[in-house]
This record gives sequence, structure tokens and C-alpha cells, in this order.
Amino acid sequence: MKDELAKKLVRSLKDAGINFVAYLPETRLSQIIPLIRQDPDVQLVAAASEAEAVTIAAGATLGGKRAAVYLENTGLYVSSYPLLVIGKQLGVPLLLIVAYLGGQPDQRNSFLYATIGNRTIPLLDALGIGHVLLEDGQRLEIKIKDAMRTAESLRAPVALLFGGEFTV
Repeated sequence: MKDELAKKLVRSLKDAGINFVAYLPETRLSQIIPLIRQDPDVQLVAAASEAEAVTIAAGATLGGKRAAVYLENTGLYVSSYPLLVIGKQLGVPLLLIVAYLGGQPDQRNSFLYATIGNRTIPLLDALGIGHVLLEDGQRLEIKIKDAMRTAESLRAPVALLFGGEFTV
């Protein structure tokens, strides 16, 4: 991802009110981590697993923060139980910032992630988690604000799947 796009993504998250991000370090969208870390208005917490990141972000939400979880789509499999129980059943809104590996919009699509990528959207559908595919920076601010508003209205997680220009 180009530096300007990473900056736009972080600005858009802040404009949507995100002030807490739990994450598992990964590579595709990693340019956003130092930008978030430098921002005094956003608390950044690293986790040992995606499931842990979801529960940390849920706790932050219950404590009054507007939280997001940053992970690869491979982590959706690991975190599906807390997403279903905490996010859906208990009604905790979370914004999922998902690096969409192996899907058709992945510019670095590789056989390693193709199976996972092809099953990401069906997994989200099975969990009842709404999702938006983002392939470029067009209307990024609006799409992120809309996703956060949807998460809060439905009191449930919403996933932003970042492919295309975000994966180069």
C-alpha cells in the first residue's frame, strides 16, 4: 500500500471516531501501525492472537471506546467464536479492518491464500457479519463512517475487507 493511502486510511478511521485498535501484527496493511502508534488520540494494543484482539477490543468498546480490530482474513477463522458470541450474541459493535488475502481483489494473490480468500465472504455470511469490500481509496472516509455507523446501529461487528490497491 502506498504511504498516502495508508495515511488516508488512518485519517478515515479517526474521522469515523475510532480511538482504540487491537491488532495482531501482519504484513499487508502494516503501514498503518506506525501511523496509529504515533497518534495520541488512538490507543493501540497488540495481541497474541486474533481471538484475543477481538476480546480486547470488545472490552474497550464496553468501556466507552470506539474500537476496531486489525487482522488478516486468515484470523477471521481463529476469531470466529468470540466474534459470534461477543459480537453477535452479546451485541458489541466492532469495526474489523481485514487484510483480504487470497481473494480476487488481492493484488499479490498467491496459491498459499487462495483457498482461505475464496472462503472469507462465505465465512462472514455464515457468522452473520456484514462486510464491505474496499479496493481503492475512493470514498474511503464515507465507507468507513458508514461501516462504523452500521456496527453501532446493529450492535454487531462489521468487516471492511481491504484488497486491490491496499494489497500492493
